[in-house]
Amino acid sequence: MEILTFSEYSYVVNQKCFLPADKLKDSDRVLNISGTKFREMLERGEEIPEWFSFPEVIQELQKTFPPREKQGFTVFFTGLSGAGKSTLANALINRLQEYGDRQITLLDGDIVRSNLSSELGFSREHRDLNIRRIGYVASEITKHRGIAVCAPIAPYAQIRDQVRQNISEYGGFIEIYVATPLEVCELRDTKGLYRLARQGVIKNFTGVSDPYEEPLTAELTIDTSKVSVGEAVEQIVNYLQSVGYIKESL
Repeated sequence: MEILTFSEYSYVVNQKCFLPADKLKDSDRVLNISGTKFREMLERGEEIPEWFSFPEVIQELQKTFPPREKQGFTVFFTGLSGAGKSTLANALINRLQEYGDRQITLLDGDIVRSNLSSELGFSREHRDLNIRRIGYVASEITKHRGIAVCAPIAPYAQIRDQVRQNISEYGGFIEIYVATPLEVCELRDTKGLYRLARQGVIKNFTGVSDPYEEPLTAELTIDTSKVSVGEAVEQIVNYLQSVGYIKESL
């Protein structure tokens, strides 16, 4: 087997054509865009120079690899029961509706439990399966350039990392750790779930009889006992703007 090598080609301005490196003259004015640079330009939605390729090719590539502001992404809230995940998720959705025309879907922990995972219990195996289902639905939404906002407890790091990896194949994944202290979550517990868990009536309750593994690589950490809902949403929006998933101005 013979390995064939190809010379690097550059666009020669004065000749209006591409030439291999060994055919260039000292007087030639050359232009280059590396593959990495080209992908970055597509991601940022920058204009591609007409000399780089045929217009039809560039248009197809721009459709296939849209800029981040047109890509799908998932916002994945995680934290203890009562931390404020659902409140933040709903407030964020209201804010995101001001940006663009991407469809937004809420995958709230309680709603998913009732409609998608009603047969599951709260063993580690069943908890992981529930999060895997949420992750799959979110990945499909992301793949089709929508926005998925997830708000489960998701107490285990390994399955959260798996969900991150799966969704990242199709678009953005932004993990938000809602780090409200346990004692604050208990004070907010209008259903009395923490009390029942401490009495032993409810088994495998996260934060009481079952562990919560704090995220180590979350994009944002928010303690809702220290910031208002509005302030927290602005933090999230500012982050999404900084990484290009939504425009900086309406």
